[in-house]
Amino acid sequence: MTRRLILLRHGQTEYNATSRMQGQLDTELSDLGFQQAASAASVLVQKNITHVFSSDLSRAFNTASAVAALIDAEVRVDKRLRETHLGEWQAKTHPEVDSEYPGARAQWRHDPQWAPPGGESRVDVARRARQVVDELMVSLDDWDEGTVLIVAHGGTINALTSNLLDLAYDQYPMFSGLGNTCWAQLTARPRYYAGSENPEDDLKISSAVSNSPHFEGNNVENAQWYLDGWNMGVTQ
Repeated sequence: MTRRLILLRHGQTEYNATSRMQGQLDTELSDLGFQQAASAASVLVQKNITHVFSSDLSRAFNTASAVAALIDAEVRVDKRLRETHLGEWQAKTHPEVDSEYPGARAQWRHDPQWAPPGGESRVDVARRARQVVDELMVSLDDWDEGTVLIVAHGGTINALTSNLLDLAYDQYPMFSGLGNTCWAQLTARPRYYAGSENPEDDLKISSAVSNSPHFEGNNVENAQWYLDGWNMGVTQ
């Protein structure tokens, strides 16, 4: 009884290429970004993906569409998967932010509870994105049979991965540098409880009830997430 989740970052945009901060601005993929999306799709098609979800921002949706087209799946969008809102930093280059807010960008990268002026923190992002995963754990009855793909953004995936792994806030910075069209892969398994008799059945459901337990709406909140890999994929 396991559930696999892949969190894929979108392809390159012109903002990425010029070190300009996007946040929730709706920027488009560059030519290279579309090529990256196609390359990632050719690899991910082998991952038995059965459901595709995406941020509603174009750069994520178009990346998701490249994968969905190969597996004949629908891309379902959710605004809660958007990138971190960067407030007054949006559309500014890294040097511009560093000049106007000395030391702030470093603080932002190392303190997930700190938010840019007029923006949101990584903890805020983690909470809204985690809602999506928790809801899917309940609603997708067939998740055990396939892989769920979520296409989002570097900051969102960083925050969500940290949240799913129940990391302390001071550990969030360990996840960084996720490349365009690279991904994090996680697996949900039954959470271990002291005294469990069956290592495959740790959701407080006796093995006498089910020899082959599976996630259901009444037990998915007890799932334990494990990291299979970070920054996986092929970059160009």
